[in-house]
Amino acid sequence: MRHAALVLPLLLLGCVQPLRLARNDAPTVLAKLELRAPNPATTGSFPVHTMYYGSGKDKHRAEFRDSVTFKTKPVDGTKLATATPERKKYWGFGFDSMPVNGRVWYPEGEGPFPLVLIVHGNHDMKDYSDPGYGYLGELFASRGYIFASVDENFLNGGIGGENDARGWMLLQHLKAWKTFNDSVGSPFHGRVDMSRIALMGHSRGGEAVAIAAAFNRLSRYPDNAALTFDFNFDIKAIAAIAPVDGQYRPSSKPTPLDNINYLVIHGSHDGDVSSFMGLSQYSRIRFTDGQPHFKAAVWMYRANHGQWNTTWGNGDSGPLSARYLDLRGLIPEEEQREMARVYLSAFVEATLRGKSEYLPLFRDHRTAGPWLPKTMYATRFQDGHFKALANFDEDVDVTTGSAPGVMLQGDSLATWKESVMPLRSGQVGRYAVWLGWNNRLAGKDTTKMGPPAAYTVTLSDSLRNAWDIGTASALEFSLAVTDEKPSPRAVPKDSTKAKADSTKKADSTATATPKSKEQLAKEKAEKAAKAKEEKAKADKEKKEKPKKEVKDSTPVELSIEAIDAAGTRVSLPLSAYGVARRPLEVTVMRRAGADKRSFGSLAELVPQTYVIRLTDFRDKDPRFDPSQLRSVRWVFDRTIAGTVFVTDIGLSNIAPTFFVGGAR
Repeated sequence: MRHAALVLPLLLLGCVQPLRLARNDAPTVLAKLELRAPNPATTGSFPVHTMYYGSGKDKHRAEFRDSVTFKTKPVDGTKLATATPERKKYWGFGFDSMPVNGRVWYPEGEGPFPLVLIVHGNHDMKDYSDPGYGYLGELFASRGYIFASVDENFLNGGIGGENDARGWMLLQHLKAWKTFNDSVGSPFHGRVDMSRIALMGHSRGGEAVAIAAAFNRLSRYPDNAALTFDFNFDIKAIAAIAPVDGQYRPSSKPTPLDNINYLVIHGSHDGDVSSFMGLSQYSRIRFTDGQPHFKAAVWMYRANHGQWNTTWGNGDSGPLSARYLDLRGLIPEEEQREMARVYLSAFVEATLRGKSEYLPLFRDHRTAGPWLPKTMYATRFQDGHFKALANFDEDVDVTTGSAPGVMLQGDSLATWKESVMPLRSGQVGRYAVWLGWNNRLAGKDTTKMGPPAAYTVTLSDSLRNAWDIGTASALEFSLAVTDEKPSPRAVPKDSTKAKADSTKKADSTATATPKSKEQLAKEKAEKAAKAKEEKAKADKEKKEKPKKEVKDSTPVELSIEAIDAAGTRVSLPLSAYGVARRPLEVTVMRRAGADKRSFGSLAELVPQTYVIRLTDFRDKDPRFDPSQLRSVRWVFDRTIAGTVFVTDIGLSNIAPTFFVGGAR
């Protein structure tokens, strides 16, 4: 029996795939700190205190039973979720009396202090999740914020379709905080700044914060109008950590969200939410009120799902995670949480306190390289002043853009199509243009090249005038590199040469001397011998073990060219504005081949956003006039062959605060 017990572990070991990690370019990409601000992850000057609020009757949680500073009234959530008898028996209450429980870190002082709520996602309901954000609570409170981790463990454990309840409960907590702040004699009377509120959520909680922001502006519950809403809180910003998307669909539609600051972060090695689903919510956010909102999405290589929460750890698939997930490639948990500290703290400093010195971080992660753990990142960004030239959603005509009069043109491209942006396990739901090229000409001479392929966006004169394009404007677009590599370009036909060859052939036919039988027999024998030789060579090559092709990891480089109405052309390298990495393959599963079978692709294609001020073109050539911009070209002149997809091409009169001095 002892030997039999060893068989299964040995078999499993044999199926474990080798650890594969991409070459880390962080030493060069994250080498320079450009932000002129203190690290937002540094502990602040405020002494930190803690307290609890809740029902005072909790059956399992002593802190919410014996240690509450405020007793809160339960709320009836039966229109949003249904509790089983077993669940009611365990917790001691049904969903007609959901408790409003929270643990709080707060600064010493009179205030008023901005308010930040965070909510966990789905987990074992008996393994409580809300303490796992204490590292953020300590940081935020020391920097002058009231930070509350919301207890929604009673909604955990596989209910399904309950994320509307999670979002609604967050708003019930905001109601409680309004009471704390308004009540004379309360320890928090007048100390809570209810005009500066941020919501944060992890996993299902990451979707719940978007739901809460949507419900906050509604008067009735979309799925049952009998439930009325009366919230209207000043929620300035929401942040989602590895969120799901579509777990709840209000009235069977994707959750709408507009005119709010939004940040979403996700890890490449997430073993629960296996794809960057938050990009879908990111893509749906619209800015329509003319205010300086922004949205950002940050992808972190080697981060998982659970290490954002100290109680979850690396067990993305539960207690047996080590059997199913390859944990060897994960970034150390403290480094992963340091990234959360940097981004989440900078986010609230920028959106709740107006500290614009942190804004460049959300445009380009390189600006704060030394603050971040030394791994690889991709960042998407868009500000509230963005106007789309081409987002590829509007029609099936590949030659027209999203704004009136915008024309699109491809030149010498092997691939030119508009298609849905993919995720590792699904689709973003937004479109992009796919551009493939190979500048090498077919034939034995591998050095022979044709003119570089290009893609051009041309503006009309009327649009240029209507949009007030000028020195304050910047070109914004997002680009991702794929693994597709088109074949060499066909050699262009030379009509002059073809005509000459035809004439020569006709002349030779007219003057040729007939061949003898001996000559014909000799030529036939030579042809047969040559064919035999070539066949033998081919057979030999076939038997030999083929050389394993080394995957090219060199970033793709290309030029961005701007042309003004006078014809002045200025070209800048894409690499000055961000790295265009080739796809980073990720294996999350322990068993060899499991990722490929589950997802089809080993790589998540996360577009990187590039922001290029029009004055950068003028700085290179003073003759260029930004106010007379006529067209922008993506010129594939610096990498011989490849395929990229590009989306959200547009212009923005972006605030200078998103840049650091002359930093790109």
